Amino acid sequence: MPLLAVETSCDETSGAVVDNGRVLANVVSSQIKLHAEYGGVVPELATREHLRNLLPVAREALQQSSLATTDLDAIAATRGPGLPPALLIGWTAAQAAAYSLNLPLIGINHIEAHLYSPWITGEPPSENFDAFEPNVSLIVSGGHTMLVHVRSLLDHTVLGSTLDDAAGECFDKIAKLLGLAYPGGPEIDHLAENGNPAAHNFPRPLLDRPNDDFSFSGLKTSVRYFLDKNPKLKTDAEELPHLCASAQAAIVDVLIKKTIRAANRETVNCITASGGVTCNRSLRKQLAVACEKNGLQLRLAPANLCTDNAAMIGILAEQKLNAGENPAPIETGIMPAKGL
Repeated sequence: MPLLAVETSCDETSGAVVDNGRVLANVVSSQIKLHAEYGGVVPELATREHLRNLLPVAREALQQSSLATTDLDAIAATRGPGLPPALLIGWTAAQAAAYSLNLPLIGINHIEAHLYSPWITGEPPSENFDAFEPNVSLIVSGGHTMLVHVRSLLDHTVLGSTLDDAAGECFDKIAKLLGLAYPGGPEIDHLAENGNPAAHNFPRPLLDRPNDDFSFSGLKTSVRYFLDKNPKLKTDAEELPHLCASAQAAIVDVLIKKTIRAANRETVNCITASGGVTCNRSLRKQLAVACEKNGLQLRLAPANLCTDNAAMIGILAEQKLNAGENPAPIETGIMPAKGL
């Protein structure tokens, strides 16, 4: 059942073709350079770029998969959460395509797609749900940080989520305080490689609280106050890696310890992790060490599927259609994103 999926929730325009669990094509057009000048995503500019790039991206995905629109059996698109104007571009285009081709349309929750992306493996990527087992999943990105208990495929419950700043947002805001380029997360990751994570003792928010929620605004504020008292440190080339490593360690410690604690409490044998922040090398390495120490299996989303992409949208849409979920109606506006 060839399916064309599109993703426009933030600043990546993506189109993918999925057929029977295999990703035949996954094309992503990034807007990082465009938004770097402003130090963050500008919704209006992102929307214009989606409008400019969506059709060429979709055509490229079809070309790479050697399929025509007449070969498709369904259309899928992200319906939320995300930037409303950006979502509107992808969702409206998907509605138009589904209507003109007389195909079923399915809307996908962007975060739910991240949730199942660690089960997409191989080259070309394919879903590997035959190996699926109950797990606790860490989803960590610029706008979302949450823990989810996944009992079975398409059966999951949110254990905890972001109360204020998400982990990725905290990375970017700390990077801005340090005068680093956008996006700040990769910059901190790069500099921290040569730094001492114990050089500065920044707080680990909510780490000792008996819940699965996350809060990183206090950590960001702590770094800001520290820099107010020590302004010369952020311009010291020798000190900057230590600042980055220490701030990164605080974020990673919270993510890993809360994830391991939730997995042990829910008595699962598997942990998964996905979302853009999962590209962070320290997080991937230390999460692997923690899982091995606790006798847990670890599945990480491939790096190219950690950030926003249409492949994960298409894979989940196919699973939902196979499970008998009713296609979305062809209507105006953005469909509300169902909660996880």
